[in-house]
Amino acid sequence: MEKNTEQSIHAFLEGWEETPERNREVFVHLREYLRKKEGVTFDFIARPGLTYSLRAVHSAQKEKGLFVMVDVIEESPRWLSVCFYGEMITDPEEKGDSVPGGLLGEDAVCFDLEKWDDEFIRYIEARLDEACTNAATP
Repeated sequence: MEKNTEQSIHAFLEGWEETPERNREVFVHLREYLRKKEGVTFDFIARPGLTYSLRAVHSAQKEKGLFVMVDVIEESPRWLSVCFYGEMITDPEEKGDSVPGGLLGEDAVCFDLEKWDDEFIRYIEARLDEACTNAATP
């Protein structure tokens, strides 16, 4: 991960006070989950007052600039929206929302996390695995 990206994420996390929903903890958990995947790097786009976006890309990707975007939605309390390109994942339990043009102008499936939920996080981790595998496949 680029030093500037890591510094930006660290500064963001330092200023984010945890709430009973544990959404800061969820964000850190998902970042660490992705960090363990080989070939994955991050970009972090801060738009204070709107969103903070962690974008993961696989080194094998040629056509898309990311395979998942973990957005922190700036509301009170903050919550997360985890978005994937629609063609990169399945959603067998239909827990996500289909968002036409919702990810950099392409159709997306987004999962909204409003609080720590072990089962839902495991479901999203399975989607992360799927998207990462698809991103790594030329």
